[in-house]
Amino acid sequence: MYLPSFSRLVAVDLQGSEIMPDPDLLICYSALMFCDEVKIKVIAGKGGDGCVSFRREKFVPKGGPDGGDGGKGGNIIFKVNSNLNTLSHITSGKTYKGNDGVAGKGKNMHGKNAESTTLEVPSGTVVFNEDKSEMLADLNKENEEFTVVKGGKGGLGNARFVSSTHQAPRFAENGEPGEIKEIILELKLVADVGIIGLPSAGKSTLISVISNAKPKIAAYHFTTLIPNLGVVDMRKFGGSANDSFIAADIPGLIEGASKGKGLGHQFLKHISRTKLLVHLIDGTLEDTKQNYKTINKELKEFDKTLAKKDQIVVLNKIDMLDEKETKEKLKALKKIAPKAQIFAISAITGEGLKPLLFALTKKLMEIKKTESKIKKPTKPQEIAVLQPHLDKEQFEIEKVIKKKDYKIFRIKGKRIEQLIKMTDTNNIEGLERVYHFMEKAGIQRAVEKLGATFGDQIKILETKIPYRK
Repeated sequence: MYLPSFSRLVAVDLQGSEIMPDPDLLICYSALMFCDEVKIKVIAGKGGDGCVSFRREKFVPKGGPDGGDGGKGGNIIFKVNSNLNTLSHITSGKTYKGNDGVAGKGKNMHGKNAESTTLEVPSGTVVFNEDKSEMLADLNKENEEFTVVKGGKGGLGNARFVSSTHQAPRFAENGEPGEIKEIILELKLVADVGIIGLPSAGKSTLISVISNAKPKIAAYHFTTLIPNLGVVDMRKFGGSANDSFIAADIPGLIEGASKGKGLGHQFLKHISRTKLLVHLIDGTLEDTKQNYKTINKELKEFDKTLAKKDQIVVLNKIDMLDEKETKEKLKALKKIAPKAQIFAISAITGEGLKPLLFALTKKLMEIKKTESKIKKPTKPQEIAVLQPHLDKEQFEIEKVIKKKDYKIFRIKGKRIEQLIKMTDTNNIEGLERVYHFMEKAGIQRAVEKLGATFGDQIKILETKIPYRK
């Protein structure tokens, strides 16, 4: 379900005139309609249980075991859909569960593998773990996929446990539970050029004139509540199709935005993916130097790398200035930004747009060439070293808990934990299998060295198994 993509919210007085709404209301509303961060829980599907079955046919007095394996549980996959531009269709706080595999059946019938569950996300979605300490994936390309959690293995049927000494096993594995993760999805818009500036600098007007974006425009702050993306077709301005680029206007930057004031903090992160910034300044305001400093200070305080991005400074609304005022303001900007390219334009009349756009395409080409020259480090090829004498099941005795009459040895290890999840320890044959594995893996010897005696317990996950010599 999608929320309507309104780009402004207005209030009306008793005479029917539009008035500026409460900024706090705007912040709440924009958060609802432009969802760029959600926290969800994902659970992959459980594998199907293996089957305990024996062959039953007429005139076949002693049929053997024929229980089939369970099917694999379904994965949960994120897939990029470039037609999406928000995460609002993914509900924050919700649990998304994959499909379970089908249990095996008699006559060696394998249970059906579950289909994967695919959640579509916009291009520019970053997948983090629950506390954002680790980035799991960065999804940018159309139809790019990332498996966030994998489904559990299907349990083996009793036909798999037949041996020369055990010809009629009455035991089958349970299906393995699927992986469980709590993750954060964060959307960072993908654009070549980001247009930044104080409210009412003319960002929406500029992007509406140079691109196919159609933002709402009005004469008050916070008209734009969501970033607008548009394709700038350079053929309309005398260039070639290869020079076309994507531009985005970043709304709501004000003094204190980096500390969460206004709408800017919500959208500052979207600037991080842009290759080039257009710093738009309202030429009708008195102190253009201070306006320039304010925005750059917010960029630096939010993320120092943002302040280092290439900027082209643009003085807008020169149609409302005389020639002398324009020259004075350009001179002031040149003093404070001596290394930056500075342009004077009128977004509403189109004056000065063509030189600006060609300067942008030239700078983008330079940036792309520089990026292509930077060789990404390649991982050295790993040579497999075979060490059969070290090839043992890994486990750890995490803790020894001393009770009054007995001890509990808490064991941790990927394979033994998987085995416990897939084994019914109430089944005598299943329990025997666990004991056999612990002896083979060295767990039995390890707890003996720590003084395990009759009456003690071995705890794996939440399952307690009596120690036996």
